[in-house]
Amino acid sequence: MNSLTDNALMLRVKEGNLHPMGLLFKRYHRELFGFFYHMCSNSAAGEDMVQTVFYRMIKYRQSFTGEGAFRSWMYQLARNVLLDEIQQNKQRSQQYNLADYAERIEGGTPADEALQKSEQVARLHVALARLSTAHREVLVMSEYQELKYKEIAQILNITEGAVKTRVHRAIHELKTIYLNHEYER
Repeated sequence: MNSLTDNALMLRVKEGNLHPMGLLFKRYHRELFGFFYHMCSNSAAGEDMVQTVFYRMIKYRQSFTGEGAFRSWMYQLARNVLLDEIQQNKQRSQQYNLADYAERIEGGTPADEALQKSEQVARLHVALARLSTAHREVLVMSEYQELKYKEIAQILNITEGAVKTRVHRAIHELKTIYLNHEYER
């Protein structure tokens, strides 16, 4: 069963055989966790959202047609889970828990080079969290998840040209936020 494509596995799940979900989970749980972690900087929430995506894969298995790529269908479900999470947390003054992240990196290594790198990574995460959701989403998908623009276009239901434009604008906005944060220190 390891040699079957993702689409073939999901079609078996669609037919009622839930056993292939274990293999799909093995193939994609880390990738999905990375997506959620980069979108919200909260590992506990990321783990919960991964579980929710796999639950929804089973719940909405009849919507999988097998015509497109499984990965695109999975990311559409992941986006919906993320949007639901954002909606549920709108009451918070800040959607992303950057304080937890800052506490984790504070205890860095004593080596100056490692400390400087961790500070740069922290500033990058802060800048990424300050991006609009649409810009952060395309950057995470293209840079962290390494999805092709064509896949991102399918997931977001926009043209490939629109994806390229969003990525370009997102990088520009990220650079501006990152550099401005440098001077705020």
